[in-house]
Amino acid sequence: MSKKDVILAAENLTKQFEGLSVINNISFNCSPGELLAIQGPSGSGKSTLLSLLSGLERPDEGEVYLEEQPLSKLSEDELALLRREKVGFVFQSFNLIPTLTALENVEFPLYPIKTARRDSETRARNLLEMVGLKNRMYHLPSKLSGGEKQRVAIARALINNPKIVFADEPTGNLDSASGNEIFQLIKRLNKDRKITFIVITHDESISSNADRVIHLKDGRLD
Repeated sequence: MSKKDVILAAENLTKQFEGLSVINNISFNCSPGELLAIQGPSGSGKSTLLSLLSGLERPDEGEVYLEEQPLSKLSEDELALLRREKVGFVFQSFNLIPTLTALENVEFPLYPIKTARRDSETRARNLLEMVGLKNRMYHLPSKLSGGEKQRVAIARALINNPKIVFADEPTGNLDSASGNEIFQLIKRLNKDRKITFIVITHDESISSNADRVIHLKDGRLD
């Protein structure tokens, strides 16, 4: 596989916490536009691996390449800039700001960039319409269902036109019907917008419909 066929590469990743090995010598590639699922039992290292892949944590050994850029060579400020420009995040707990409306939550990542208010609001509106929340833009998170909160979170993840989105159990706090709707949305975005998704999940309906599944056990590829 040539480098142009790889958007993200993990090479011999190892991470320890307090002397305990959490990630052990993991290597794999992810192709542009791929929907990759990461599965494994609780404590297998899935969330730590996601943090390493996204540059939120640094490995003790090994390297992560995002579009051929080695993350270990970047300063914390450079990593923050790279994440802001190329990476989106979706979390199980939504991580919405409770005092902001859906529209303001989606706009929020643009504030440090000083995007013109009219432009940022237009982008946020378009994304909320795209995820099916045209009529919920001015609702606070407390007035939204779990599925609606996750749709807001997905719209927020896309506000900077990322190349890759990391999703940590995106359906974990949802009932089966809402979870299925969220995964169908992820699949549509993956297919129509060619966005690469790396998804941690316990949900068999996600893993069975992903392009590829990576299994972790005790911090190693199973």
